[in-house]
Amino acid sequence: MNLKPLLIALLFPLACSQKINSQDWNTFANTSRYDKANLELKLHTKAHNRVVFMGNSITEGWIQMRPEFFNNRDYINRGIGGQTTPQMLLRFREDVINLNPSVVVILAGTNDIAGNSGYISLDSIIDNIKSMAEIANANDIQVIISSILPAIDYPWKPGLDPAPKIIKINKALKAYSKNNNFIYLDYYTAMVDDKGGLKVPEYTSANDLVHPNKNGYLVMEKLAEIAINKALRK
Repeated sequence: MNLKPLLIALLFPLACSQKINSQDWNTFANTSRYDKANLELKLHTKAHNRVVFMGNSITEGWIQMRPEFFNNRDYINRGIGGQTTPQMLLRFREDVINLNPSVVVILAGTNDIAGNSGYISLDSIIDNIKSMAEIANANDIQVIISSILPAIDYPWKPGLDPAPKIIKINKALKAYSKNNNFIYLDYYTAMVDDKGGLKVPEYTSANDLVHPNKNGYLVMEKLAEIAINKALRK
């Protein structure tokens, strides 16, 4: 008997180590956000070459700014603005596994560094992303782990110096992906400036610093397509 999926399921809640005050898990993770959209998909069998993009506002904003990237493909956007890795982990079954994709693209971590859900260690951020990857892998879904995009500061939480933290997490995610035969999708190298931030004005505005503009998403699309095609050939 293969105990790995069972062990992952049992350990899954432990990865979400942050205190959530009086909110219940469903409210905390906004697990019902995509209920209607998920029901509209044909969930009974694995769709041909379906890809789910799991993420935060960078992912959610992608389909808003560049809907043509998702249209006419079986690309499913499951980004929720502001979310952290514990929140994504909690809704991973509803918004990824139950959609029966061939591939998942995970882009997560920057809001954790910003402390959107409270303090979380860099190791816990990495572990939560690993948990999502391992749950997907246990369900025969090809895994693409994205680098965190560069950021020199968070306008809503200034002064946290995220750039070196992003480098540390990305280094760990790249090594983990290599060791586990997952695909590492390196947005960071293509989009970073000489100070460790997202290039201004090429890929974001000086007032934003975190979310890509149209040109930024175009860079991401080219890299994502290469990674997805590689995953689908596995």
